[in-house]
Amino acid sequence: MQTHRLVLPSDLNHYGFLFGGRLLAWIDEASWIAASLDFPHCQFVTIAMDKVEFRHGVRDGTILGIHCTQSKKGSSSVTYLVEVTDEKNTHTPPIFTTHVTFVSVNDKGEKRAI
Repeated sequence: MQTHRLVLPSDLNHYGFLFGGRLLAWIDEASWIAASLDFPHCQFVTIAMDKVEFRHGVRDGTILGIHCTQSKKGSSSVTYLVEVTDEKNTHTPPIFTTHVTFVSVNDKGEKRAI
């Protein structure tokens, strides 16, 4: 799954760069949507992001591409590789990559099979 986000002034810190936490929230949301589309009968909660390393700063007006690809499926969990790119500068390396893992839960918050 792929989605896009436009970086706006309200997304920036006092130095004029994208807040890291804002990007992490967008990644969590996009990968949760990917999991929910792949497994529409499941209720997912985020349990892990494997690495948080920002490769370079992001400025106002940048169009981010958030690409989510299923990389691993277990009996009750699923993991997505997430890659964030600058869509106008496709020759540059990704801004951020991580693996996000979700677990399927029932209404009581207990693990259940996918």
